[in-house]
Amino acid sequence: MIMEAHKVFGKEDGIFCPKWLNVSFSPISLFFGGEAACFPCMTADSKAETFTLWMKSLIMQGNGLTVFNENGQIVFRIDNYDEKSSREVSLMDLGGRLLFTLRRKSIWFVCDWEGFKEDGNVNNEERKPFFRVKKVLGFFSKKLSCDVKFYGDESPASLCYRFEGLWGKTTFRILDNRGGVVAEAKRKQSSIGVLLGEDVLSLVLVQTNLDHSLLMALVTVYLLIQHRI
Repeated sequence: MIMEAHKVFGKEDGIFCPKWLNVSFSPISLFFGGEAACFPCMTADSKAETFTLWMKSLIMQGNGLTVFNENGQIVFRIDNYDEKSSREVSLMDLGGRLLFTLRRKSIWFVCDWEGFKEDGNVNNEERKPFFRVKKVLGFFSKKLSCDVKFYGDESPASLCYRFEGLWGKTTFRILDNRGGVVAEAKRKQSSIGVLLGEDVLSLVLVQTNLDHSLLMALVTVYLLIQHRI
């Protein structure tokens, strides 16, 4: 389904919906109903949720990531007009509100990522990152591991989360600092059990007390490291 959308960032873009999602959108609700559809945070009492990660932008001829909840609503998105694996991307909710800015920081042959939580203030180059993601170096290994630490405590004991996956594969897990599974991503299956392409993932939240926007920022960094978005 292809339809003309309202202006997004000053451009007229075509918006499309994947057939496997089996839902429809109206342009009005898509761009002006975002606040009601976005759930930025979960509490300990919230039930576990499953998100669908589609490694494409809804903007025609654009790169990015679109995240759907269990009701088929768009809750997060990245619309990157540049090439894949950009050095800086912005995580937004459906209404276009900026949630996190993610930047790649290269030092010699090591490329780490920093996440800046947005609060509506003017972008300041001197501000401190909210979290850092560092790859765990493992030469001649197919395993990809990344450590996540919040800014201000770089000690080994301050590890908050860890990604575990394989190079070139989109399936992965997010673990907490005790080794417990926080979330797990795997290839999505359709309602009749057909395995979809590697650009469509099902992300299951095993733990329910993590800020959704932070979770998606971490997932985005992992997919950027894997050169998927």
